[in-house]
Amino acid sequence: MKNWIILILTIIAVFLLALLANSIIDRKAEARFAYQPQVEIEGIEPRDSIWGLNFPRQYQSYRKTEDTTFKGLYSTSGFADVLDDQPELVILWAGYGFSKDYNQPRGHSHAITDIQRTARVGSPMIKGEGPMPSTCWTCKSPDVPRLMSELGVTEFYSQKFSDFGSEVINPIGCADCHDPKTMNLTITRPALVEAFEAMGKVIGDASHQEMRSLVCAQCHVEYYFDKTKPGKEDAAYLTFPWKDGLTVENMEAYYDNIDFADWVHPLSRTRMIKAQHPDYEIFSMGVHAKRGVSCADCHMPYKTEGGQKFTDHHIGSPLSNVENSCFVCHREKKEDLVSDVYERQRKIKEGTGYLQKEIAKAHIEAKKAWDLGATEAQMADILTGIRHAQWRWDFSVASHGAAFHAPLETSRIVTTGTGKIQEARIELVRLLASLGHNEPVEMPNFESKEFLQKYIGLDMPSEVQDKQRFIEEVVPLWLKEGKERERTTLPGKKVSER
Repeated sequence: MKNWIILILTIIAVFLLALLANSIIDRKAEARFAYQPQVEIEGIEPRDSIWGLNFPRQYQSYRKTEDTTFKGLYSTSGFADVLDDQPELVILWAGYGFSKDYNQPRGHSHAITDIQRTARVGSPMIKGEGPMPSTCWTCKSPDVPRLMSELGVTEFYSQKFSDFGSEVINPIGCADCHDPKTMNLTITRPALVEAFEAMGKVIGDASHQEMRSLVCAQCHVEYYFDKTKPGKEDAAYLTFPWKDGLTVENMEAYYDNIDFADWVHPLSRTRMIKAQHPDYEIFSMGVHAKRGVSCADCHMPYKTEGGQKFTDHHIGSPLSNVENSCFVCHREKKEDLVSDVYERQRKIKEGTGYLQKEIAKAHIEAKKAWDLGATEAQMADILTGIRHAQWRWDFSVASHGAAFHAPLETSRIVTTGTGKIQEARIELVRLLASLGHNEPVEMPNFESKEFLQKYIGLDMPSEVQDKQRFIEEVVPLWLKEGKERERTTLPGKKVSER
């Protein structure tokens, strides 16, 4: 009897192993069939539709970045006017383009449309016009590495934004991150390579897992336009301030040492720094990074379709895909995970909301001090306090997901910024009193974006009119010229023609 049981169990085990082997063979055969290349991609091919011929699953999932329906506690993948929601930001960014408009970031497929439509880049009607350099295109399109290859990096940075309107027409895509020959992750933006060199590191030593974050760090970082590089003085050369480290203090000291300012605030006369989006820097200070998790693990999790496992290129908030993004490591209920994220966001938001209002008041109080005859010597420490406080506030809020990526570090940054602005405002009270002003400084209506834009001297109706004309008359010409140029470019060779 015992022998019969062993025999039956052996037969069952062999049968199950045969099924498993057959499944593995079928999957491998399906994989070979699924990823048979249809075209040979040569050089820097900026059109995702061409890459999609070889990688249809990845391409179709990337197309979903067009979706604008996701809504989180404070963020959305659709349109949201941040200035309308938080009007005091108009005061913080007075004299800078962000005071004209600042909207929630949408998905990668909207990158070109959104930069064309923002008032921050102006409304240039012809080439060579407009306030912004060509460097503003750098992170918006795989057409950029193509142009850098054709023209040279410095030459690309040396033009106007309007000069490349018909050249940069494809939104962020495959060629930004992948080598077309090997499909390995690759760095296509020289600023990241140069930042590593400035720190004494070699980016070529990065592991594959590290590269799954570094390709994102090409763009999701703090940066500035360096117009003082030896031999490159005519270029707005894209540079990461990483030489001394990635912390908010490291970069603050870097900017102070070179006396850099993005702009001078017209009310307080403070030399300001605009934090861009230091996502990689803050992420690197959080628990997920310390445990070896990459950006792609959460924002581009693996998925299975038709028996095929591949990376989901629907890049967006992990909260829109908790099952694939979070459940790989976490075993809590979905509702508990989302609630935990929202709790962190609420606490950080409480701190940043208070801090930004204090900074707005400080700018206005500083203007009052100047109006009453304050000297540069009397204002020096106060302006430094405003500069450092707003830099720290901006570093926290400009980073997408900072409240989740590194809540402890973000809280620390907000706390130190709050301390600096409180000290600056106390010094302002003392200075104003010495100048004969012993009452609270009159504040404008912080509840209206439109009122505050007029308060700082913006003519937004004219700006909106100019932008509408630009969108209707210039943008279609850029797109038409770009498409005509691409029609003369072969979309790679068919594999059968090799």
